[in-house]
Amino acid sequence: MRSRKRVLVTGFGVFLIGVLAFSVFFWAQFQTIEVKGDSMVPTFNSGQRLLVSRAYWLVGRIRMDDFVVLRNPQTDEVIIKRVKGLPGDIMDFWLAPRSWRLAMGEYRVPPDSVYVLGDNRAVSQDSREFGAFEESAVMGKVVVFGTEQWLGALLALGAVSIVASLAAGAMGRRSRGTA
Repeated sequence: MRSRKRVLVTGFGVFLIGVLAFSVFFWAQFQTIEVKGDSMVPTFNSGQRLLVSRAYWLVGRIRMDDFVVLRNPQTDEVIIKRVKGLPGDIMDFWLAPRSWRLAMGEYRVPPDSVYVLGDNRAVSQDSREFGAFEESAVMGKVVVFGTEQWLGALLALGAVSIVASLAAGAMGRRSRGTA
């Protein structure tokens, strides 16, 4: 009787350690950001919450048309923009930084930089004003946005299946121990 309790407590302890490890990983690699302003309308609206990942090895490197979170170099505010140029890409003249002159030739995104634009270009402060951002200035990549109800359902289903499989394993150990 005593050995079965020890096995159940050990199994539950391992489960709790796993949940704690996952929570610490999630806290360290993901954060939520609230959209402020109209620079990304109609894609994002002010007040909308986004899940941002710093774990590029998990969600993939920055690619064209990804949404990234950066710090505004003038105000130190967090800004959300769409990647429109990667290192070495040539930008159209009307999208180049405002300080760039036609006589300077084509504008090429510098190495280790990204060129970002807001979806609502009329009001957006982006690379046209600040120039390309160094990749080190990118705080993270947006991985989940909107109010996708399927995401909550998927997470709940995953949690239920984990608990069910742990309970089934504990029940299987219990029935084998008494036979």
